[in-house]
Amino acid sequence: MTARQQLVWFITGATSEQGFGAHLVSNALSRGDLVIATGRSQDKLDKILEKHENTENLRVLQLDVTSNPTTVRDVVNQAVGFWGRIDVAVNNAGNGELGLIEETDTSAIRHQFETNLFGPVEVVKAILPHMRSRRSGTIVFLGSRSVWIGETPGLAHYSASKAAMHAMAEGLASEVSHLGIRVLLLAPGAFRTNIYASSPFHQENSIPDYDGLRAACIQRFKGIAGHEPGDPVKAMQILVDVVRGEGVAVGKKWPEPGTSLLLGNDAERDLYKRFDKLKAAVLEWADVVRSMWYPIHAN
Repeated sequence: MTARQQLVWFITGATSEQGFGAHLVSNALSRGDLVIATGRSQDKLDKILEKHENTENLRVLQLDVTSNPTTVRDVVNQAVGFWGRIDVAVNNAGNGELGLIEETDTSAIRHQFETNLFGPVEVVKAILPHMRSRRSGTIVFLGSRSVWIGETPGLAHYSASKAAMHAMAEGLASEVSHLGIRVLLLAPGAFRTNIYASSPFHQENSIPDYDGLRAACIQRFKGIAGHEPGDPVKAMQILVDVVRGEGVAVGKKWPEPGTSLLLGNDAERDLYKRFDKLKAAVLEWADVVRSMWYPIHAN
């Protein structure tokens, strides 16, 4: 991809002022690209327009990714109509539902998956026909390093939904590569995007046996909010670099299917910790692990 090519970005979840989406909108516009920012709140979308009032390169569309597939498809088709194409689709919309598994209503867990998995799937299915027809395009998924720390109490619902997104993105990357379509899976660590402060900790079905653990979880997440080490502005600058093949991405290979691009020291740290734990478990149980196959020469 040449540095002079003007790209059309379609970004979900762009209305949170401190979120990845808003910073991505700003960075893509600063490169001279065209941006379609989407979000649930029309009032917040209007504020994005006000912030970037001097540019003709921005359009906004109201979109809740959990809407029915027809609505999602209609919004995507409207987006394509602005400039005739979508070059980069960024699945950024998401939410966090914190809580202990037994104490959280299943409806909240389902909502977590609707937003973090099924919503992005519908967006992708609506955009792919346009990208396939051009044999070109890039699809980005905002995953999470939480998939490697799912054992953290209170984080299971969020981690599970993001783990499902990771698997979906990895499979998609292999399925569309022959069509000239690239898939990029990001695994950010803790960034100061307000996600911890805005994520409810479910305790609607409080159970006394969990009182101590629940209190510790709530205190832990409150302590993280506002003190996350990651700078979302830098993260989105890197994302645009990678998609465009500029800046930090010059000379580097595009991440292969089955891999993710880590964002943040904590993401790297937690991945290696997971590697070490998995390796230790495999070695401990190696004799059992290797005892399952039929004899090599058996019919």
